[in-house]
Amino acid sequence: MQLRLAALAVSAWLALSAPILAQQAPTSQTASVPTVTFTLDFPQSTPEHYSISVQAGGHARYECTGKIAPDSDDQPYQTEFQISAGNRERIFDWAKQAKYFAGKIDSGNGKLAFTGAKVLTYHDGQRSNTAQYNYSNLEPVRQLTSLFQGMAETLEYGRRLAYYHRYQKLALDEELKRMEAQARNNELNEIQGVAQVLREIVDDTSVINVVRARAQALIKMGTGTAGGR
Repeated sequence: MQLRLAALAVSAWLALSAPILAQQAPTSQTASVPTVTFTLDFPQSTPEHYSISVQAGGHARYECTGKIAPDSDDQPYQTEFQISAGNRERIFDWAKQAKYFAGKIDSGNGKLAFTGAKVLTYHDGQRSNTAQYNYSNLEPVRQLTSLFQGMAETLEYGRRLAYYHRYQKLALDEELKRMEAQARNNELNEIQGVAQVLREIVDDTSVINVVRARAQALIKMGTGTAGGR
């Protein structure tokens, strides 16, 4: 009887453990996928903190903490999307040119204005490097910084649009006007990264037609090879 109870206990433990082990397995696999991450912390800016991670296969993740409105509390936000092939290739080419951030990348010039604490990280199955900087003299690092900051600006539009669509629809028109103007001036990239929220606006018949048309136009802009740039 005791042996039967013990066998049942072992079977129950294995049944409970199987889902946990299944969930843990992808974690080690994900750690071996080449990934470049850009992080910015800039107090008193909006948002004060964000990070963008891009995997070699093109899967990207954006996370931030910040306020939507001056009188609102800090809210965490995250979204995932597929980055354009062109920008994916640029990111990993520039990371390679910067030696995967294995050394110092900051200019060391303390007289330059502070523009936020920036961190570039690269990891794959063989290496894991992290470098902090305010400003860099290295061209590939400057290119990466510009690209990631442009992506963040686009993704922040997505965050605000999602908020306004849910809580303040009258603010959508002005927000989309600004976004459309920047997109036409090639000041945004990876517009397809916010396609989901734009599509939700287009499909919402309670939103006025001119706003839905602006959202539809931005979706079309995001179908370009560089997602708007």
